[in-house]
Amino acid sequence: MDEVAGATVLLSGNEAIARGAYEAGVRVAAGYPGTPSTEVIEALAAYPEVWVQWSTNEKVAVEVIIGASLAGARALAAMKHVGLNVAADPFLTFCYMPTRGGTVIVSADDPGMHSSQNEQDNRQYGRLARTPVLMPADSEEARDFTRAAFDLSEEFQTPVILRTTTRLSHGRSPVRLGTRQEAARPLRFERRPQDFVMLPVNARRRHPLVEARLDALREYAEDCPFNRVEWGDRNLGFITGGVAYQYVKEAFPDASVLKLGLAYPLPRRLIRRFAAGVRQLFVVEEGDPFWEELILAQGVTVLGQGVAGPQVFPRVGELSVEAVREAVRAFLGAAGTPPSSPAWSQELPQRPPVLCPGCPHRGVFYVLAKYHLITTGDIGCYTLGAAPPFHSIDTCTCMGSSIGHALGLEKALGPEFSRKAVAVIGDSTFVHSGIAPLIDLVYNRGTGTVIILDNGTTAMTGHQGHPASGWDARHQPAPRLDLEALCRACGVNDVQVVDAYDLKAVEKAVKAAVARPEPSVIIARRACVLLPGAAAPPIRFLPDKCIDCTACFRIGCPALERDSARGGKRPRLNETLCTGCLMCVQLCKPGALAPPEEE
Repeated sequence: MDEVAGATVLLSGNEAIARGAYEAGVRVAAGYPGTPSTEVIEALAAYPEVWVQWSTNEKVAVEVIIGASLAGARALAAMKHVGLNVAADPFLTFCYMPTRGGTVIVSADDPGMHSSQNEQDNRQYGRLARTPVLMPADSEEARDFTRAAFDLSEEFQTPVILRTTTRLSHGRSPVRLGTRQEAARPLRFERRPQDFVMLPVNARRRHPLVEARLDALREYAEDCPFNRVEWGDRNLGFITGGVAYQYVKEAFPDASVLKLGLAYPLPRRLIRRFAAGVRQLFVVEEGDPFWEELILAQGVTVLGQGVAGPQVFPRVGELSVEAVREAVRAFLGAAGTPPSSPAWSQELPQRPPVLCPGCPHRGVFYVLAKYHLITTGDIGCYTLGAAPPFHSIDTCTCMGSSIGHALGLEKALGPEFSRKAVAVIGDSTFVHSGIAPLIDLVYNRGTGTVIILDNGTTAMTGHQGHPASGWDARHQPAPRLDLEALCRACGVNDVQVVDAYDLKAVEKAVKAAVARPEPSVIIARRACVLLPGAAAPPIRFLPDKCIDCTACFRIGCPALERDSARGGKRPRLNETLCTGCLMCVQLCKPGALAPPEEE
């Protein structure tokens, strides 16, 4: 793609990261889809020079790029913030090992929890791992910082975290494209067990080297190109970075700013000089008061989220230009006034997330709701089973947790609990982290039922492939994992496969499975309705046969709207939304909802 080098194009932050990695000569890239990081791997898949893969989970992705780095290849792993929790085991030990090929971990945080179960700030991982953290503020910096991160990794022989946030990941700004630079070093594996085998004797020797490396990085931070001072009105000074820098510059364009592109370690002397040059100093950061605590610890007075003084900025949620402007003005006008978290505009219509029309998960949740079964849930589209009209998700913690939750409840409450409960998990999530807990359930004599909602894709993040989908990161055919055989190999004897659209078959399978005093797995299989070719022509509504019984609404499909002219008891078919799944047809006893006419 070097034919576009020199051009200026509009790229999202994720696309710019992919471009920067490509230009830096990355050879291997791996990840697991998760908003807001997904498009990094998807964009890298456009470059044939790079081996790109969706891994089964983030831990495996990091282990793959460690292997590539040990061969001298530049490598990148991309994941959302909670994914780094999964990958923390290999990552934290890899930080004791000297990198050969530059290695970058893209961690996309999600302030405001637009699509996440927590708001953790992964700058903390840099501190924990003693490794540098870079934070770009726009797409141009996303490309530049990614390129530089590989150089930094090789110079200091450490992996580098590139921390982004949702606004940067998905926002677009101009990027000037460069050319790809292949690494000059030959690729080979050198046998260096003293550096690459982390037995205690080797790890103890490496740890002091890691601490010395951190001291060297602190010196580097003082004059590195990622940090800069922008002097302006010295009555007002801000220390900030990432997308929060954009908010500060727009809210207070004349103020003095210390922009931290290297989020960790901090330039202590530079911070002291900047603080001495301004009258009132604020630190603006999304997530934890990470910089605030480190700056206060070095004896510099700074105001932020209220660690050691008045709280100026909110501690939760996503910042904005308005939030920064109003928080500072409120403090300067009435010091000590506590800030409020930014609220959603009341003028916008509410758009609660719902399962798509024709979603194959609907039939399963209809049955679970019908029999009032307790349901331990997992991460995916199907978490929306917690919403009306089903109310059929009772727990949800993290990827793969549903099966462990169900087993723990059974061990606490007795095996009779499993006669009225199920665990639900998606196909991609099952491959990600559901196999081990299923083995655990069998090994520890659990008797619960697990329903694998197999829609043939990683739907929630935009329909990426996985080992059981049959295609890879470039949408090429790939070996397909046999879920039925895998479950039996885990020790489950009772494995049923049902069509998720067949309500009677789902109901029969669930009733039989929960009644059995042994582990059971139901694979409810039907392709995600948003995949090409999955949708069918819309059904027909025959008003003369409708008796206003409202049974069709139990499936909760958005394509069946309530007719206000009939008191909301009669459906009005939205043919634009209808995907012809026929689940509502199965509920309509009078036959007012009918399949499309055959041509």
